[in-house]
Amino acid sequence: MTELTPITSAIGLPPLVVDLDGTLTPTDTLIESIISLLKQSPLYLFKLVLWLLNGRAAFKRQVASHSHFTPVHLPWRPALLAYLREQHAQNRRLILATAADDSIAQVVAREIGLFDQVIASDGLRNLKGKAKLEAIQQAVGPRFVYAGDSVADLPIWQAAEAAILVGTSDAVRKAVVANGIRIEQEFVQARATWRVWARALRIHQWVKNFLIFVPLLTAFGFGDLGKCIAALLAFIAFSLAASATYIGNDLWDLDNDRQHPRKKSRPLASGLLSIPAALGAANLLLVTAFTIAMAVSPAFAGMLAGYTVLTVLYSWVLKQYVLVDVIMLALLYTLRVLAGAVAISVPISPWLLAFSVFTFFSLALVKRCAELVTLQHQGKRGSHGRDYQVSDLVVLWPLGIGASLCSVVVFGLFIGTPATQARYGNTDALWLVGIGLIYWFARLWIKTARGEMHDDPIVFALYDFGSRVAILCMLVTTVAARYLPSLGVS
Repeated sequence: MTELTPITSAIGLPPLVVDLDGTLTPTDTLIESIISLLKQSPLYLFKLVLWLLNGRAAFKRQVASHSHFTPVHLPWRPALLAYLREQHAQNRRLILATAADDSIAQVVAREIGLFDQVIASDGLRNLKGKAKLEAIQQAVGPRFVYAGDSVADLPIWQAAEAAILVGTSDAVRKAVVANGIRIEQEFVQARATWRVWARALRIHQWVKNFLIFVPLLTAFGFGDLGKCIAALLAFIAFSLAASATYIGNDLWDLDNDRQHPRKKSRPLASGLLSIPAALGAANLLLVTAFTIAMAVSPAFAGMLAGYTVLTVLYSWVLKQYVLVDVIMLALLYTLRVLAGAVAISVPISPWLLAFSVFTFFSLALVKRCAELVTLQHQGKRGSHGRDYQVSDLVVLWPLGIGASLCSVVVFGLFIGTPATQARYGNTDALWLVGIGLIYWFARLWIKTARGEMHDDPIVFALYDFGSRVAILCMLVTTVAARYLPSLGVS
């Protein structure tokens, strides 16, 4: 390994030139600007193509001038910032040099408050690679040290007196060493581990897709191997597609997430995961999901496509509107149940549909109320990026509890139907399930009121001991209600 040259004094040291994208911040300001632009209007997609025809520098200028993107909430490299502050305190000259548009670079420089000069693309020149090197040499002369991160920085490092490596790959570092470039400092970024990817893909949220097995349970089809395999494949397809949409949602919500007390630590918002890598993973997941879906049936693939489209609409537009978002969440949950029925080719009961809509509407309201309770405890009045105020709790609270009670009523009416009487050996036992539902819903709302609901209520149920016991008892009771007569119970 190449020795690092210690810095003891700024006297006589050459200026320190620092790159922005991938170096000072682990993210890419151009990609984030484009995302912000498309959030303003998807129609900008057509303008992006036209702008690109005029060259990358002009493209960046158009994107920056039309986008509402602001870099003030970007994640920074804390170790590099600490080093820059140390050098600034010793009166070393610091220059920000980036291929990003000048308007973005100037905001970053003001936000950081350490740079003496800014060198950036100006709408005419795209300062990348050799073009950036020429601009640096014109501004500071032949003596400088350069902090960068990618293979595109190699020409600049070769002309510099020394290199500062920031989050570089092993291949880039080997190239720097092979070219005999002296390394002044090195800031290593931890690679995205499987834990980081699991958080980005929301593996824990796959528990929601167990709803696909509900029609298999209600039809008591676990003895049919073909139906079990179809349901399992449907679960995998939905889970992969859901993970892809979670990545899309996180990209869409980058700025909002960075201002959220908990969501700012998400892999994309914090910069632990790069945007290009996330986009590549999302595309791979979607292709795999629809390949599996087609193996189940074209009809199921259509259900998955509908779910994906609705999820994208929810992430891009609908979640910004009060109550519309929770209605959409309830429909997306119910769609999972419908998709499960399509996958195993069984009819869906209107009673199950009604029960699902009321249940998931209540659970969606649990999620919103939990967020508002958290904001209330923090002394805030409303949520950022959503049309909800803490004062809305007085309406949302009874609405959610009322929806949960409606689902219990629907379940009670279902018990008395002729179809239920014919299917279950002992329908009286099902009333115990109704009591279990009352307990579980009440528990969720009490946990929400106490500020203990820190996640999606369905995911919360996976970790909450009381919820696990209640759900297990309800499942056992439901199965027992069907077979009790065969056990000799009248």
